[in-house]
Amino acid sequence: MSGIKTGHADSRTRRNTPPEERTGAPLDIPVDSPLGTAGESGGARAAREARASLRHDVHPDPHGGEVLSAPAGPFPEGPVSHDELVRLRRIHRRGPGYAAMRDHLRRTHLLALCGEPGTGRGWTALALLAELAGTTGGGVWRLGAAPAAGPGPGPGDECAVPAGEKTARGHGYLLELPTEPTDFGPGGLLDRLRAHFAEHEAFAVVLVPGGAAAGRLLRGHRHAVPYEPPAAADVLDAHLSDLLADEPQDLLRRARATAGRAEVTEALGLEEPLPGEAARLARHLAQHARGALSDAELLARCRSFAPRQACAWFADADRPGTLPAALPALRRAALRIALAVFDGSSHSLTAEAAELLAWELAVTLDPQYAPGRPVFTAPADALPAAARAMLGEGVEDLGEASVPVRTVWFQGRRLAPAVLFEVWDHHHNTRGPIARWLRGLCDDPRPQVWVRAAVAAGVLSARDYLYGLTELLLPLARGDSPVQRMAAATALAEASRDAEVRPAVAGLLRGWAEGGDERERETAALAHGYGLAAGSPAASLEELGRIAAADGGSTASYSAVRLLAGADPEAVLGRLAHWLADTRRSRRDLALLTALRAVRTRTSHLWGLREAPELAPYAAWPLATGLLAARPECRTALAELLRAALTWARSAGAAEDALVGWMRRAAGDERQLAVLCDFLPLLAQEGRKPLDPRAATRIREVLEAL
Repeated sequence: MSGIKTGHADSRTRRNTPPEERTGAPLDIPVDSPLGTAGESGGARAAREARASLRHDVHPDPHGGEVLSAPAGPFPEGPVSHDELVRLRRIHRRGPGYAAMRDHLRRTHLLALCGEPGTGRGWTALALLAELAGTTGGGVWRLGAAPAAGPGPGPGDECAVPAGEKTARGHGYLLELPTEPTDFGPGGLLDRLRAHFAEHEAFAVVLVPGGAAAGRLLRGHRHAVPYEPPAAADVLDAHLSDLLADEPQDLLRRARATAGRAEVTEALGLEEPLPGEAARLARHLAQHARGALSDAELLARCRSFAPRQACAWFADADRPGTLPAALPALRRAALRIALAVFDGSSHSLTAEAAELLAWELAVTLDPQYAPGRPVFTAPADALPAAARAMLGEGVEDLGEASVPVRTVWFQGRRLAPAVLFEVWDHHHNTRGPIARWLRGLCDDPRPQVWVRAAVAAGVLSARDYLYGLTELLLPLARGDSPVQRMAAATALAEASRDAEVRPAVAGLLRGWAEGGDERERETAALAHGYGLAAGSPAASLEELGRIAAADGGSTASYSAVRLLAGADPEAVLGRLAHWLADTRRSRRDLALLTALRAVRTRTSHLWGLREAPELAPYAAWPLATGLLAARPECRTALAELLRAALTWARSAGAAEDALVGWMRRAAGDERQLAVLCDFLPLLAQEGRKPLDPRAATRIREVLEAL
């Protein structure tokens, strides 16, 4: 093969080759993507998971049109009425460990239940107190919150009992610690409370919210136990049975059947509703069964559950509002926001991103305070409880191989967008730190990081394009890093999914393509590789043709081959084949470069923002081989492009090198080799005419070199 001279075509080749193709420098096929060797492998998985996490509708009203019967806040103080206790005994369902908690409370007179609000811990506490107080004829009291500062009550103090009341023998008392107690040791407080109630032969349950205080107590205090709620299905059924007890049985059956409908489950978007949510869902289902709610109204109420959870998470996230007292709450907020962006990703990546965001939030709150990080009490360990998340085992794609990782994800498909939209739409002062955080992540060479950050930046920019353009998109597009420009292109393409935003994105890219800034022009070319901003892959390819005329075909051909790996490769191939006869050299070169990139580029490196499931089984193959296997209807057009590359003098040498590599890769895989051998006869002839003798010689010599 060393004897082949790519510059000496025979007379027939010269007759079929445009005059300007007979001379000039050989066509140079770029080896790498615009990212070089960084930021490539693994992007397909990251993009797919990011899209799956953030592409859910979120109800604009967190209440879903529901009129709340009482404002959210601490439970009411005072004695629990007899009627309420009767209803409690009728409806309450015991969770795991109930008997052990009751025995501990009977023996020690104090129990600290550590858990998040809404998990049913308050009802379980009342049930425990009612059961023990009932054996002695005592009542049950709800008390105010335990003191959050100062030395705390002594053994003879009346703690938080309302003025005029005494701690009565045999009574049960329910207290709640503040959300983030920081000015006292909660363990010492529990010891004093236990001594007080034991002295009075009474019982007390203290509710401890999740967070730093709960973590310290669970690690070192014998009266603290983690609360595990009862199964949501049991709670839901108990409330439905109670709400419809006086109705015909067919209404209860209807409500139960409605709860299991796929559209209801999808609208909820929660893997396991909390007991409080199950009780609220039961009310909606009962109303629907009675005919008071239509199907559409029921689904709207269900879609409000995830936004309500996000609203509750961030309602008091910056209180007390000064550092370092606010730092625990800011870290919890950062964990939830980071998980919204990295939902389903590596736990370590999520935890590190959360720490970076916590720093941004902290310096925004107090620019003169430089927060550090906990070293051996890592807040990331609290992520599952703080964010309704689960830990598991997964893999991360590294291109040639996958590695096992510890993963973390929300227990609900709608929680990630609900969290992101809650902070972006309703907490304006979080936008600055979040934008800086996302821009920093978009400069990370790991696609597991920058791809997710870019998709999130695009989703948020679509919510408020004017803000996103100046704070996210423009700084990324004008950055010095190619990864930043690729992230900007990804974010722009993602934002253009919104039909109202798409014209603005298309106009911006058109201006960049025609302007003199090389970085902006490259970003425009990369953005059109997703086939979204211009409205269709064919329209995007036309834009790439115009960019190639002004800036050469390197970046444009990379984006064109990305379009070829998308949902409509036939349209792309048809346009490329048409360009072979175009009088403009830039169009012909772009067609040839795209075809030759297709035989050199691995399919998984050409991920897009739309699914192409038919190519998934061939992710490790060169795109050309994958297309031949998955889309046989592309064979003729692909053969035409490659045949032209082999016969035209300017591209013949590059085409030969590309085909050698293509065939050698296929030689190591019987499936690829079978696909390629089936394709070569089509490449070797044009219709009923044999391929140009020179091109046939090239193919034969390539095969002999294998």
